[in-house]
Amino acid sequence: MKLKITALAVLAALPFISTQTLAQSTPAADLENRVFGSVFGEYYMPDTDKTESANWNFMEKDWGYGIEIGYYLNESWALRAEFAKLDLSSKLDGSDSDGNRLGIDVMYHLASMPSTYVVGGLKRMDAVQSSTAFNIGVGYKHFFNQNFGLFAEANRYQGIDESYADAGIKLGMTYLFGSAAAKVAPTPAPAPAPAPAPVQPAKPADSDNDGVTDANDRCPNTAATHQVDPQGCTVFTEEMQRVGDVDIEVKFGFDSASVSADQRSEVIQLAAFMKRFPESEVVIEGHASNIGNPSYNMLLSKRRAQSVADILTGEGVESSRITAVGYGVTRLRVQGNTPEAHAANQRIEAKVTAKVKEPVLR
Repeated sequence: MKLKITALAVLAALPFISTQTLAQSTPAADLENRVFGSVFGEYYMPDTDKTESANWNFMEKDWGYGIEIGYYLNESWALRAEFAKLDLSSKLDGSDSDGNRLGIDVMYHLASMPSTYVVGGLKRMDAVQSSTAFNIGVGYKHFFNQNFGLFAEANRYQGIDESYADAGIKLGMTYLFGSAAAKVAPTPAPAPAPAPAPVQPAKPADSDNDGVTDANDRCPNTAATHQVDPQGCTVFTEEMQRVGDVDIEVKFGFDSASVSADQRSEVIQLAAFMKRFPESEVVIEGHASNIGNPSYNMLLSKRRAQSVADILTGEGVESSRITAVGYGVTRLRVQGNTPEAHAANQRIEAKVTAKVKEPVLR
């Protein structure tokens, strides 16, 4: 996998994404006794047992799409039927693992956050194998007027007759048919006479509204959502997080711990990244194919991990930032005794973490 500078950009943007904005939104539409229809796209994530099993054709994560039709019983409860087409494929050879999903759901909109709802239902899956699953999830729906809205929803699909736990994320648009029933507004009570405004003493200036007066504020113009210290400066936390876009994988030949020239360039790029970001760390996991003596394969996997660690230290990365460990055949990526399975399992995986600094929110 090639190194991507976008990994750092995403990490830097995370602190500024606030979920409070969505939580405070309210639906614009009256839902009671209305029929709705929806179309959606879905990113579908099969269980690891499916992605690593020949019985499920080594099913890979991929996209799908579908339609829904439903009815709002009232502002809180709704029923819907769903049909989805899952456009899946095998991660081993790219062959089709397509299938359909058909089912029904019950939806409940939270009283405190009407745009947010929980959903549960029963599904019939037909992808490689036929199975039944129940699902539970959460969603967010925002209406722009009395008919049209957009929604996002995440679900977990738990197999009943087969043991698996898939997941899916939907993005779509929904349409409410007809128009909302007119509601008679209650007659407002007469407003009480306004009390005379008390005279307030002048307050010290606080231009950025962070609770620290300008006279004592050493960090003017801090964000209103940030927690600040007595000097008016943002309080930060630091923690190590995975940097997924800079992880790498190196393949090896049978009974070999030597890194090939084309694979070596991947390791050198990783070394350059770690030297550029000196607080990053890496765990190198060595693996072997399920051929021969397990004890020998364990030693072989450790040699493979160490050979990559040696390249990193040779490129100037401190050994204290590198952890090399061998797993032998205990974490096979692909089960089976085929050349393809052995080639997929003869590998190392280097997983990088970096220190991320985030502001503490109020």
